[in-house]
Parts: sequence; C-alpha cells; structure tokens
Amino acid sequence: MHRVVALFGEAEKGEFKNGYLCRSMADLSEHLGEPPSEDAKGLSFAIQALLYQHTVLFFRVHEEGFSDQDYLEGFDLLNQKEKIPSLTALCLPGVGSSEIIDATTPICATHRSFLILTEKDLYDYLTFRN
Repeated sequence: MHRVVALFGEAEKGEFKNGYLCRSMADLSEHLGEPPSEDAKGLSFAIQALLYQHTVLFFRVHEEGFSDQDYLEGFDLLNQKEKIPSLTALCLPGVGSSEIIDATTPICATHRSFLILTEKDLYDYLTFRN
C-alpha cells in the first residue's frame, strides 16, 4: 500500500465499520455505490483522493459526523500501524465533535499523517469545544 488516505463517510452499500481498500473509481463504486444524500461528503473526498493517485481506505458510517461508535471502531484498526503501514492522511468530512477529532491525535502521531477536515467542521470543533 502506497499513500493511503483513510476516509469515513456515508455510502449506499457496504458493511458498516468495515474498511474498504479502493485503488480505482471502479473499486469505490463496486464496494460503496453512491452517496445516500447530497450532504454526504465522504465519497466526494474519496474520488478526489483517487484522482491524486492515493489509495483510499473507506469506512462506511451510519451518519457522517454523528455515528461516534462507527468512527471509534475504525480508529482501532488505524491505530495498528503494522496493518496500515503508510497512512498519509485521515479525512473526516462532517465531523466537528471534539471527542472524535481528539481521538485522531494518536493515529496521526503514529503514522505521521495529516488530519483533513472541512472549514465548517474545523470551525465547529474550535468554537463548540467543551
């Protein structure tokens, strides 16, 4: 695996809390289908990552930004560096929760990777922090 971006988002098919390794648009479509709503941004970010020739590890969640347990279980896998040796970035569209964003710190430190958020989500994180 070379240059992997882990993404969490909604999709019309695929098992929840399961990571799908996608190296092409065909993989993405086969495993996950279409976004279930216009508000779901995970698959759009996945397409962008693929266009920049990154491999995508996509975790399907029930609801972007709100299915805390889905995110935390996916993070457990990402914390195992031997299973995911080259994580370049972790992308969490729709997540403004301090609990979820704070839980990414050890993952990003272990993999020396970036955290990607939308500007709206970063604003929510910075202004509504407990």
